[in-house]
Amino acid sequence: MDELTWRVGGPQGGGIETAATLFARAVAKGGWCVATKREYHSNIMGRHSYLDVRLSRKPVGAFREKVDFLVALDGETLARHLGEVRPGGVLLYDPRVLDLTVHKLPMLDHRVQEALSQRFGKPDPSLKEVLQAYAEGGVQPLPYPFEEVADRIGAELGVASLQARRTLNTIAVAASLHLLGFPLEPLLEALALQFRGKVLELNQAVAQAVYREEVPRLPFALHLNGPTPGRVYLTGAQAAALGKLAGGLRFQTYYPISPATDESVYLEAHTAFQGADVAVVQTEDEIAAVTMAIGAALTGAKAATATSGPGFSLMAEGLGFAGMIEAPLVVTLYQRGGPSTGLPTRTEQGDLFFALRGGHGEYPRLVLASGDVLDAFLDAQKALAWAWRYQTVVVHLLDKFLASTAQSLPKEALRVLALDGERRLEPRREGFGPYERYAPSEDGISPFVPLGTPGGFYWMTSDEHDLEGHITEDPVLREYQMEKRMQKLHTARREIPLEDQYTLFRDGEVLVLGWGTVKGTLLEALDHLPGVGYLHLRLLWPFPEVGPLLEGKRLVTVEHNYTGQLADLVQQETLKRVHHRVVKYNGRPITLDEAVAALKAVMAGQAGERLVLRGGV
Repeated sequence: MDELTWRVGGPQGGGIETAATLFARAVAKGGWCVATKREYHSNIMGRHSYLDVRLSRKPVGAFREKVDFLVALDGETLARHLGEVRPGGVLLYDPRVLDLTVHKLPMLDHRVQEALSQRFGKPDPSLKEVLQAYAEGGVQPLPYPFEEVADRIGAELGVASLQARRTLNTIAVAASLHLLGFPLEPLLEALALQFRGKVLELNQAVAQAVYREEVPRLPFALHLNGPTPGRVYLTGAQAAALGKLAGGLRFQTYYPISPATDESVYLEAHTAFQGADVAVVQTEDEIAAVTMAIGAALTGAKAATATSGPGFSLMAEGLGFAGMIEAPLVVTLYQRGGPSTGLPTRTEQGDLFFALRGGHGEYPRLVLASGDVLDAFLDAQKALAWAWRYQTVVVHLLDKFLASTAQSLPKEALRVLALDGERRLEPRREGFGPYERYAPSEDGISPFVPLGTPGGFYWMTSDEHDLEGHITEDPVLREYQMEKRMQKLHTARREIPLEDQYTLFRDGEVLVLGWGTVKGTLLEALDHLPGVGYLHLRLLWPFPEVGPLLEGKRLVTVEHNYTGQLADLVQQETLKRVHHRVVKYNGRPITLDEAVAALKAVMAGQAGERLVLRGGV
């Protein structure tokens, strides 16, 4: 087989993320390209979560609507994912749950309970009936008593039942791979990456015991795909953190908020154990986070902060302050479902206009959006370099989907970029003293001396100011300062390479425009859509000059928000009408199957101006 999607579902805190990581690392060790998608509830424990691992012989950038192999570690997974396994696929489940009925699943949403009641024509269908529906849909159910297996193996190894049951995630992965005919050795290597000491010994012994058991033959198998030396397995949040380190980050602030926290926590761990020369500070709130990062930048440190929508709201005044005093600052914004608290652990691209316009007044900012894990690594370096080159705020957009999606990448792809991000320093003079921090320049960028430089000083205020920083309300000076600051946008658009602004992956009469994490899905969708082109936008402000590329095309935007914000931005900046807006806003990412179906409808003339995608559980 050329590809497979494996899903594991269970309660939050039940070890399913460890299971997915083990499965992904094992098959990656076996030569497969992998990507992992994580869907989890915003509470700490108990509510339903699941992860998909998609593997392929070629790089993976999208996920499928239906899976090939589902591991149900509890009854809720069995009930909730009915219809999510393709005909001919496999369901591995614990037979103990068959004694339950739908209403005995305390965490199952009422809407799902009602939908199952309607489907089976009774108020409280049993999970035996749900299982039968899987079988009738062409899915092969395989009972597997996970806890009984743990107890039996524990007894063989002389390990107490409670300790043995802590290996249920390893048992689930080992059973899945054994059923698929995949060799044991890559799993043992993956376990060595996950655990240490006695815990590693126990989990490897458990995996070996599972592989000694006889299992039925499945209609499909998973074999080794050849060696792939020098690969890394990273989430988008981890890639952004490493990109910042590669770009020379010296100071990062944050206040904990989903899903942005993962980046800073990873930075903390990397700093503590790998000796990176970076200070990471958890502040009392987001206002302190942004202002502390500005202060660090003014002393000459490459500084950043990371947050999500609600935190970015609190940072708006601080960002305006950075814009006024021309401080180089990177804000990594992880979008999630809004408004307000919204969907804290679900994905969205609803903050585009907020990133472009958030805050009162006008000041230059650059907005850069990453499309995949590798982009997150490279763009984090660019964001830091641009912040220093143009002495302004750079908003680096990611989202929850990218933050928690992991991909296997060749190590050589994670390269340190040679970027011109050096600050323009004021030449040292005899005696030094006050200098014109906001002196005239054709490109809008003035000389800068970091705070603390011996002998050099200037005035700094959040008010409008003259060339040395003194407060002024003089209309001529106001016009000059506004025009000088805003000139940076024209300079940036002229200097930033076109490949960093956008990529035309393929031209076509129907031209799809996208930004952020629709990239992988749309690139793979092109394989199924002859005649369709794709223009991927990376630099969203200043907006690239793409108008000529749109001439005479039927334009389609695809994005994760309600209104189609990219479509509005394209129409505003190019005066070209977007004919179709494909949107999704239920917090789940657009799948490959959804994208292909929607774009085929556009090509067939069967789509209106707005198509809403509704897949996902």
